[in-house]
Amino acid sequence: MKAGKLIITALFAICIYSCSYDSESDLIDAVDPIDPDIIVTYVDNVEAIIQSACIGCHSDPPVNGAPVPWVTYDQVNQRANDILNRMSRQSGAPGAMPPSGRLPQSTIDIMEQWIDDGKLEN
Repeated sequence: MKAGKLIITALFAICIYSCSYDSESDLIDAVDPIDPDIIVTYVDNVEAIIQSACIGCHSDPPVNGAPVPWVTYDQVNQRANDILNRMSRQSGAPGAMPPSGRLPQSTIDIMEQWIDDGKLEN
């Protein structure tokens, strides 16, 4: 009986601690959103996102089942809409990227603004 109480207590503690980020203020991005009056470019804004969130799999050659590399501007430019689509999916949804979890909305917004601004390189 003592073991049963210990298991129930442990499960209760896990449930309580796993819900630590449930308020809207906890989910707000730490990164300031980009100024809509600034033109977003690959070199100034998008390249760092790709390097930090995508190159782990989309290297050249690709690893971990990634189908294509995203190492150069041209490679990212050709697939920009698909990249944005996959970044925008909720964590755990089929095809959501990166597999480690959804990026902050401000990061996704930068990618979207880059596309809207014409996918400029510099």
